[in-house]
Parts: sequence; structure tokens; C-alpha cells
Amino acid sequence: MNNDGAQGLKTIKNAGGTTIVQNPDEAESREMPDAAIAASKVDYVLTLEEIVKLLAGN
Repeated sequence: MNNDGAQGLKTIKNAGGTTIVQNPDEAESREMPDAAIAASKVDYVLTLEEIVKLLAGN
């Protein structure tokens, strides 16, 4: 639970990619999504159900 994922997400965002983070309130360990949100401006902070719908195009 370090910042590897947060730094990777920041790299994706800086390269023009779309970033999605699980809502920290429903995460098993909120430290990971909190770190990702703090590392860069994410495009979406969603529940798992919302992430599935977004990725499926619904």
C-alpha cells in the first residue's frame, strides 16, 4: 500500500489518459484511492458498480 499505483496513475494522466479511481468510502483499503486522488487530478472517482458501467459503455 505504497504510492506506486498513485504515481502510475499520475503518469497515465500526464500522458493524456483517462483516470478512474474507486471511491475511497467503499474501498477495502482507502489509503490506495486516497493516494491516487492526492497524486493527480483524476477524471472519475466512482463506486465499483459505476466503474463497471463506465467501462462497459452503459
